[in-house]
Amino acid sequence: MTEKDLLSKAKKYLKDHYGEDTVSMDVTGNDVSEKGDGIFSVDCTVRVGSEESDWSKKFHFKAGNVVRMDWRMR
Repeated sequence: MTEKDLLSKAKKYLKDHYGEDTVSMDVTGNDVSEKGDGIFSVDCTVRVGSEESDWSKKFHFKAGNVVRMDWRMR
């Protein structure tokens, strides 16, 4: 999987599961294998309604799909 694919899936996961619009997303780590398994880490700013917040998030991928996410506020 390309980094572009991972970014797209991470942004979609945030929108679908949390209603978050991505303002910015910077990759801090990419351990996802060609098979789509591993952890994709980002620092991001998201918006819900008019509120923006900054986070460090780790997306856990299995077979090319996000299966869960860890987060902490920056």
